Amino acid sequence: MNLPSWLPGVLREGLSLVPVLATLLHLALALAVTLHALLTRRHVSTTVAWIGLAWLAPVVGPLLYLVLGVNRIQRAGVALGMKEAWQREHQRAHGGAPAIGSAAGPDAPCTPALAGINRLARQTTGNALLAGNAVTPLIDGDQAYPAMLAAIAGARRSITLATYIFDLDAVGSAFADALVQASERGVAVRVLVDAVGGRYSRTRMVAHLRARGVTAAAFLPPRFPGLLAYANLRNHRKIMVVDGALGFTGGMNIRAGHQLALQTAHPVRCLHFAVRGPVVADMQRAFSIDWAFSTGEALLGDTWFDAGQACGPVLARGVSDGPDGDIDHMRLVLLGALASAQRRVCIMTPYFLPDEVLLTTLQITALRGVAVDIVLPARSNLPLMDWAMRPQLGGLLHAGCRVHLSPPPFDHSKLFLVDDDWSLIGSTNWDARSLRLNFEYNLECHDAGLVKQLDVLVHQRLAQARALDVALLDRQPLAGQLRDRLTGLLSPYL
Repeated sequence: MNLPSWLPGVLREGLSLVPVLATLLHLALALAVTLHALLTRRHVSTTVAWIGLAWLAPVVGPLLYLVLGVNRIQRAGVALGMKEAWQREHQRAHGGAPAIGSAAGPDAPCTPALAGINRLARQTTGNALLAGNAVTPLIDGDQAYPAMLAAIAGARRSITLATYIFDLDAVGSAFADALVQASERGVAVRVLVDAVGGRYSRTRMVAHLRARGVTAAAFLPPRFPGLLAYANLRNHRKIMVVDGALGFTGGMNIRAGHQLALQTAHPVRCLHFAVRGPVVADMQRAFSIDWAFSTGEALLGDTWFDAGQACGPVLARGVSDGPDGDIDHMRLVLLGALASAQRRVCIMTPYFLPDEVLLTTLQITALRGVAVDIVLPARSNLPLMDWAMRPQLGGLLHAGCRVHLSPPPFDHSKLFLVDDDWSLIGSTNWDARSLRLNFEYNLECHDAGLVKQLDVLVHQRLAQARALDVALLDRQPLAGQLRDRLTGLLSPYL
């Protein structure tokens, strides 16, 4: 077959245009990322990082920005609408009583030493500090899971459960069976599992529960399933509320690894809490907003909310955080608590990649004479995080902070203590993903008794840990230092 004599010339001219078209595409995409990042991103470091990546990595950089850097969630309207609906329903059902949840009413009186952080948290979150709560620490799944399963077994009206990971293993199956049994005896059950976290298990728990008659939903399925492990905008909250009166929250997912007695291949230590009292209504409200966003169903009235009678000494405030109307709530509370510290600060976190402002504030806190202890896993489940964390630690050590590395099993506990009577418990890690990209839930607690209980756990961790010093960091081989520094450049994306 003879080709027309003019065809080779046309093909050559077309091929010669490919570099030009590729260059124009690169310029257009990089410019689009630049404009979008400048108009929408809040932090200079991440803005510069994304813009640089878009210009230096043609096509790949803009694609990563589209997948990881664009906040597609704006739930402020959903949250406001739900709050108004709850208020109307509550007033109708209770003869004009004040709105439910911790957003209603004045703050409970706190000690003068905590007046500053209390005011900051109220101004930031809009939530009141509520008196009369009981908060009980539950160590690992060995304590937390039996308490949670017993609460499910005793439920009379309703159960709501939100979690990041819900594996269909020995522990997850026990929870699934308990939820199914509760549903079969007439309890209203709602289960919300993050769409990415739910895929850690080969069998999806949401589908498993639905097949057995339990109402369950996945939170925000990602548009690009192939990039699940790196998807942002995840619901990292861990909340369970039974009959509107008994709550559980903290850092623990639902999977066998958290129950150390099972001796799984990858055991994980963690910390969870049982909560009673008025603040449980705020935990339920946080779940209900996520549920309404995911399903359109509004959870209202006495089935889901309890009057919340005073039952303990803890003053508590719910602190919701996420890349929507609640953005930066957690970061501001952390900064405020560090600024108010007078004697000591203790941080336990599995992942430690705070931004420059938080790092500088930690250094300043130590330099003004406050004892700052930071407890990290000697080795986490994410090598990239371990490498990226190390370059930040030298400056903290030079400023007088003390860094402790806890031995295996991997410690997933999240805890923040300030002085003798302030604590922060919940799901937030000290990294960009938790503080800017994920939905988190925490409780700010004012109570010396609770801090004393948590101090016992802290001292146990410190007794087992080894102290990190500057000399140990300096002895690291050059190849390791370069690896850590290069990985640290990825901090805005990790």
